[in-house]
Formats: sequence, structure tokens, C-alpha cells
Amino acid sequence: MKVKVLSRNPADYIRENSSDIHKIHRNLDPSLHPFEAPREYTRALNAVKLERVFAKPFVASLDGHTDGVNCIARHPRSLSVLLSGSCDGEIRLWSLPRRECLRTLTAHTGFVRGLCVSPSADYFISVGDDKVIKQWNMAQSFDISSQTSQAPINTIIGKNLYHGIDHHWKNSVFATCGEQVDIWDENRAEPVRSFTWGVDTIHSVKFNPIETHLLASTASDRSIILYDMRGSTALRKVVMEMRSNTVAWNPLEAFIFTVANEDSNLYTYDIRRFNQPINVHMDHVSAVLDVDYAPTGQEFVTGSFDKTIRIFARDSGRSREVYHTRRMQRVFCVRYSADSTYVLSGSDETNIRIWKANSSQKLGALAPREKAAFSYNAKLKERFQHHPMLKRIKRHRHVPKAIFKAAKEKKVMMASVKRKEDNQRQHSKPGSVPRVAERKKHAVAVVE
Repeated sequence: MKVKVLSRNPADYIRENSSDIHKIHRNLDPSLHPFEAPREYTRALNAVKLERVFAKPFVASLDGHTDGVNCIARHPRSLSVLLSGSCDGEIRLWSLPRRECLRTLTAHTGFVRGLCVSPSADYFISVGDDKVIKQWNMAQSFDISSQTSQAPINTIIGKNLYHGIDHHWKNSVFATCGEQVDIWDENRAEPVRSFTWGVDTIHSVKFNPIETHLLASTASDRSIILYDMRGSTALRKVVMEMRSNTVAWNPLEAFIFTVANEDSNLYTYDIRRFNQPINVHMDHVSAVLDVDYAPTGQEFVTGSFDKTIRIFARDSGRSREVYHTRRMQRVFCVRYSADSTYVLSGSDETNIRIWKANSSQKLGALAPREKAAFSYNAKLKERFQHHPMLKRIKRHRHVPKAIFKAAKEKKVMMASVKRKEDNQRQHSKPGSVPRVAERKKHAVAVVE
């Protein structure tokens, strides 16, 4: 005799607690779900719409400076500490969780041109318009109980005006730039090595985070120059159509760097193929003043003269986010936080602002069900990302009227230039007017 028994696991249909919802059984047989793709498309559409609804990127602002914020530096070992330098010579140390100033230092006469922190976080170094390099004790700066004004632990009086500074990622070595690039040892009062290549002013210098002996700088003659700290001369340079303001190395790819240019674009170069950029990033409508890579190396943030902040994927020519406020003026400096969750910006109206890198991200602890829902929605958006409706909703952003009109005018001008080139090509002898790719138009010459 056969006896058929129905067996059910109580965990499949009984609620874990009284506030939980009832579990619903789901049969995954595809023959019973003939409209699975349309349903998932609707869910993806709703997920993209909700992402835009909950996009609230602004977190907080740090007030206290009495002049524009010209440079900021993050702490290499702490997520909660930020250093900022302003146009009136003042340096402030901030606690990001408490959103308050921990210490104020009267450091320089005139602008604070650059800040950098040592890898050990024992000290930080500043340069200013007064041709002085000052080294400050980090632990003493955080001593709130001390009411006396802090003095630098070392002061170097230079011969030239310094426009930027960067610290070596491993050794006790730092580099400054002005009329030339100088390599300094922290224990010496004279530079151990200097590089010149016939330019008036070098505006920025950055160490490579992987190949730490490599440096890149941008100069007033529209050039981008590469140096090897172990050699006696510069390696090579590329001259562009307009001047570049600063440079940022990709922290995961040693041979990739991005420069912020005066022509409102950013250019990503591969030092192995230096004759042309491998990508051109367009969306700003005015000069790009600063750029910084996320620690993941997958995207970078930019600050511009057009009073906006944009976030680009490293391989995308268009920005995925644009941040702006009504009060924010020219953005002089931007930085990613060390965990890639936040973006920090310093602007001309004395404020430091904290933004979410992912504008719709929910901060704080997530319940397991929330994690599962976010993961499922992310996969849905990835699956249907090329559908026109999803693409339009995900890409749409509101920008100030002035930027909207400037972008529209820029688009018309570029279309006009392209139409002129096509007309010249059409009415000329075949091959006399070659077709030039957009990437090749901006690099004028390469000098070895």
C-alpha cells in the first residue's frame, strides 16, 4: 500500500516575527511566467525613477574660512580628518563626523597654494605666496587643550614663488613647483634635485602612487611634463592647444593620468602612447580647475570655473553626475574621501561642501532585505541600461540656466566647426583635407 504525504517546511511560510510580512511562494517554472521580461522592464523603469527621486547628494557644509578655499588635503590614515587652506593664508583642520573646525593656523601671507600630508601622518607641509615652505606637527595640531598658537617645526625660505606641492607616497621626500620642479628631503634645507625645461611657471606637480619615482606636472607653456626622480632631466612633454591646470594619476593603473584643461575638457593620457589622449571628457562649459581620482580608480571628480562639480567614469566621455547649489561659486579644489563614499569640494565663497559620490545611496546600516532589494534593482538597471526610456531618465539632470545656455551654445559651435570641415573636405581634392579624430586635435607636439 502506498501512502502519499505532503511535507512542508514551516520556515518557508511562517513569519520570523509579528512585524514581518507573509512569505509568498513563487514557482520559477518559465512556462508559467510568459511575461517575465516585460515585468522586469517595468521594475527596472521604477528602479531608475526611484533613483532620481531619492537623489539627494548634498550632505553638509563646513563654514569658518573668511576667504575662498584654495586647496584641501585628506588624511592618509583617517577618514574623519580634512585639511584646508584658504586665500588669506589660513589653514584649518576639520573633523568631518562632527562638522567642526579642530584647529586654525595662520600659516602664510597671501594664498595657501598647496597642502600635503606625509604617508605616516606625523606632519603636513604647506606652501604659500610668501615663498615659504612650512612643516607642521600633526599631533600638536590636534591638541585642542593647547590654547597657544602653534609654530611650524621647520621653515624653509625659498627663492621663488611656489604654486604647488605633493608628497612622496612612501619616502620622506616631497616635490614643489614654481619656476622649476624641486625635489626636497625633509631633513635638508636645500632641494636635492631640480628639473627645468624652458618654461616660466609650473602650476602643479603630482607623484605617481604606484611607480612612486615618476612625477607629472603642468606648465604655463601649455605643456604636460613627465619626470623620473632618479634621473637628472625630464623625460618627455606634450604640448596642448590650451593650458592644463592640474593633473591626477589613476591609483590602480600606473601609466594612466588625467589633466584638467582650460578649454573645459579633461584629457586622459597613457604615458606609453603620449602623442594623443586615449579619452576626452566633455561636459563642463568653462575651465576645469581641479581633478581627483577615486581610490577605486574607476571614476574621478572635477571642479570647474562654471560653478559645478562633475563625476566621470574613467572610460566615459560624459559625466554621470553634476552637482551644484545656488550659492556655490568657482570650485577651486575637489577630493574623494578615502573610502570613495563622499566627495569634498572647496569653492570661492569660503565653504567646504560634502557630497555623496552616489547621489541616491542610502547611508547607514541596511537591513538584509534592503541589501537584497538594492542588489536586485542594480542588476535590473544594468540589464536594461540601453533601453531608450531608462537611458533618458537616468541621464537627465537639471542645471542652472546659465550653464544650460552655455552648453547649448557650445554644442552649436562644435557642430558648426564639424560642418565647415565636412564642406572643405567635400569641395577639395580627395585626400587633401584628411579626417582627423577628435582625440588627435588637441595635442600639438610631443618633445622627447
